[in-house]
Amino acid sequence: MSDRPQAPLPGRRGVLRGALATSAALALPAIGGAAAPAFALSGRPKAGWGVQAGDVGAHSGLVWVRSDRPARMVVETSATDTFKNVTRWRGPLVGPDTDFTGTTRLRGLPPGEQIHYRVRLADPDDPRRTGEPVEGTFRTASVSRRDGVKFLWSGDIAGQGWGINPDRGGWRVYEDMRALDPDFFLCSGDNIYADGPILPSVTLPDGRVWRNVTTEEKSKVAETLNEFRGAFRYNLLDENLRRFNAQVPTITQWDDHEVRNNWYPGQILTDERYTEKNVDVLAARSLRAFGEYFPISTLQPGDADGRVYRVLRQGPLLDVFVLDMRTYRNANSTGRQTEDATGILGAEQLAWLKRELSRSRAVWKVIASDMPLGLVVPDGTNFEAVAQGDPGAPLGRELQIAELLRHIKHERITGTLWLTTDVHYTSAQHYEPSNAAYQDFEPFWEFVSGPLAAGGFKALKLDGTFGPRQVFVKAPDRNNTSPAETPPYFGEVEIDGGSGELTVRLRQEGGDVLFSQTLQPGRVGQ
Repeated sequence: MSDRPQAPLPGRRGVLRGALATSAALALPAIGGAAAPAFALSGRPKAGWGVQAGDVGAHSGLVWVRSDRPARMVVETSATDTFKNVTRWRGPLVGPDTDFTGTTRLRGLPPGEQIHYRVRLADPDDPRRTGEPVEGTFRTASVSRRDGVKFLWSGDIAGQGWGINPDRGGWRVYEDMRALDPDFFLCSGDNIYADGPILPSVTLPDGRVWRNVTTEEKSKVAETLNEFRGAFRYNLLDENLRRFNAQVPTITQWDDHEVRNNWYPGQILTDERYTEKNVDVLAARSLRAFGEYFPISTLQPGDADGRVYRVLRQGPLLDVFVLDMRTYRNANSTGRQTEDATGILGAEQLAWLKRELSRSRAVWKVIASDMPLGLVVPDGTNFEAVAQGDPGAPLGRELQIAELLRHIKHERITGTLWLTTDVHYTSAQHYEPSNAAYQDFEPFWEFVSGPLAAGGFKALKLDGTFGPRQVFVKAPDRNNTSPAETPPYFGEVEIDGGSGELTVRLRQEGGDVLFSQTLQPGRVGQ
């Protein structure tokens, strides 16, 4: 699809050569109608959508696959890519009730080791009839501090009508990220744009034509469960992403565009594109599809309180706190309330976050936020994120964040930093109490990166309530620039196992480092 050479597989994951050959040999998933046909198909079950691993810790992880028909999922793991000695994991029967997707939880894994896995799909009526195995790999978190940790983060995929462009070789940024060989990838939300149709072509301001791979489900806004499923399937048509998934496990959260722009619970739509006007109905359908298409530990069948927010322990150096700033928020407003118990997190999630931060013994506590704190994100005359443009004392949703920051300070919780995406540019903000209207907190950093495959947007204003100072920003000078005009952005975090220092690098497509900042361990503020 592209004349751009693929990045060679690096060091400890060179073992993937067989897996990638297998992946490349698979037929590209069918473009168009979407669910696997219910009628009988000849041959054996196929897994043309690749494999994924997710929520990997020191001793466990989840493996995902999608079949082209009803099948039994079987996972085999091994210490080597030869699979001479395997452990076999019997997974679920996959069928139309989950859009032929399945996830198998692996337990009792050795820490700090490269795990090779392959997924076989077996005919439910004849287990001897299995399809070609699809291989992947991941590394479990180490229990030794000296091993260090490296991960990437970004978000915003297939947005504003900028889909998979075969003329550009698809989403090449995934190859750049794969070449860095991270321990995992944190996708900070907007994995799909359920409210953003993908058209066959878009004419750019300079007259060039951007071409898109298209599907039936992505030709309109998503309303039905199958349309939401189709939006998640769309991304997996990109071979770069499937190759990336086979090598790099994910930690995935969601934001607004998994449902529609700027949604909040209880919202009733006036958008004429929608026949279903109740956002809660749309959100429930999207959450089901979200849990079907990503291996997420808290969204597995049988989870009574299925939710997106969770904490992922990555060994003694790192805990990742995944937030959900969408499901429990109050309605978007002018944000001038003097009392706001619901805020952007909801009371229960805020209590959970404070409790888990206090319990954490990791050197670094990354707060994976699907929205920025100090950037003013408008929603018409209301506000969509935390900040509302008033640089004075905390009001509205800022009250919850003030409570959280105060808790971190008074509990002497060290090593916190915030990572986010959402605003479609990349930047670094340092929050300093001496510059703030509200001062009962310790200094901290917030880093923004994205989009991976969506429109670029102009930089937003800062709100002075928590004293942010923008140390770095790179953004286009107009809204909704194409990925051909504004490069995709992603961030890298590397924690040194010897010193414990944490370095953040803001990168763009091609791998170039735009900005770098190193933080010292053991501090309440930075």
